[in-house]
Order: sequence, then structure tokens, then C-alpha cells
Amino acid sequence: MIHVGALPGTPASSRPLRELETQAVREAKIYREAGVDGVMLENMHDTPYVRGRAGPEIVAAMTVVARAVKESIQLPCGVQILAAANLEAVAVAHAAGLDFVRAEGFAFAHVADEGLIQSSAAELLRFRRAIGAKHVQIWADVKKKHSSHAITADVDIGATAHAVEFMRGDAVIVTGAVTGDAPRADDVRTVKAATRLPVLLGSGVTAANVAAFLAEADGVIVGSEFKRGGHWSGAVDARRVERFMRAVIAAR
Repeated sequence: MIHVGALPGTPASSRPLRELETQAVREAKIYREAGVDGVMLENMHDTPYVRGRAGPEIVAAMTVVARAVKESIQLPCGVQILAAANLEAVAVAHAAGLDFVRAEGFAFAHVADEGLIQSSAAELLRFRRAIGAKHVQIWADVKKKHSSHAITADVDIGATAHAVEFMRGDAVIVTGAVTGDAPRADDVRTVKAATRLPVLLGSGVTAANVAAFLAEADGVIVGSEFKRGGHWSGAVDARRVERFMRAVIAAR
């Protein structure tokens, strides 16, 4: 995961877009050299996030940065735009030549930090077809971190994953409760049993636990583990990336 710096117009913004682009490309090249399979970009520093949408300034900026990253490393690339700006993410992916998006609230509603996030599958897939972006895969979070799922407490994580498959998603993502927390092993097994889609883990995977998780899941999305001090807001630490990839190679 590449956590793009605070974008123009957001409360923490302080750097020009060209500088943010240069940093993202630099991080992407570190990941490529270490042997990762692909990268994803996310506007993590844009707190507080706007619920369910992003302005044209964010779409434009993420497109510029994403295209530069994709062209520089020529690996599979994806994008997530917080919070639950799934339509905008597909538009960015299509314009920048990316391969997938990470979607919040694809199937079922939940309550996030930003408020109520509604299911987006029907609108999102129709939008994807309308703009000719059918090649852009939708990787959907289930029982997403940083959220309350009390309103769907009678629908377990396996049923949620099955709904993603029914609604024509391309992969499901399982997380822990918050950024940096590992998923529960039982949740991963439940999701794997409930869907034929690829199952990826979206938080808390480290060099110490990746072998065990790769025995259960199809892939992992890594952010915090690659950063200095193991915190998502730190700089990418090439030594941590290399250590992680050694563990992955050994597990494979």
C-alpha cells in the first residue's frame, strides 16, 4: 500500500502535487525492487474523509499520481479513495490504466467513522460498464475495519462474502478491527468456505505471521509493516520490505 501524502484541498495538505507524485513513485520502486506482486494507492492522509464521495480535485490528483506509479513500475496497480468513494476510484483506475479498486460498502451497509456507508454494488457496476472500465476489478471489504457492524449483526462475515460474490465482485478483503490489527483466523476460514472468490487480508500482516496467513488466504495487502516503526504514517523502510518478502518467499 502506498499512502499518498495529503492531497490539495485537504486539511493536512502542505506539499505540491508534483512532490507527492515523486514520493509515491519512489516508494513504488522500493516495493518493486523488493519483489512485491503489485501495489495499491490510497489517500490515507486526507483525514477527515468525506463520506461516499471525493471532489474533482482528489480525483484529478489521484489520477496523476496513480498513472505515474503504474508507468514507473509496470506491475499490477490498484487504488482506494476514502471514504467509500468507490465510483471515483473506478474512474481513477480507468483513466490511469490501473487494474483494480478496493471498495468499501460494496455489499450491505455499515457505520464508519464518517457515518452510514450504504451498499454500492448496483451503482458501481453500472458505472464501471458505462465508462468502459469492465477490466477494472472490484476488491470488496467485508465487515470492514474502523466500522460498526451492529446493523448487520445477524449476517455473519461468511454471508457477507457470499453476497459480494453474488453481486459480481471480483475478490473479498478481510481485516482486523483497525489499521495494523491482524484478521481473526476464524474469520479468514469462514470467508474462504463461503465464497469462490479470491480472499485477501487487508490489515495486520507482518513478517512474523505472513506464512501462517498465506496458508489460509490467497494474498495480503501490506501497509504498516513496511513503514518505519511499523506505523502507516511513517516512511517506507526498505529493510522491512525486504525482510517481509524473504518471509513470503520462504512461505511460498
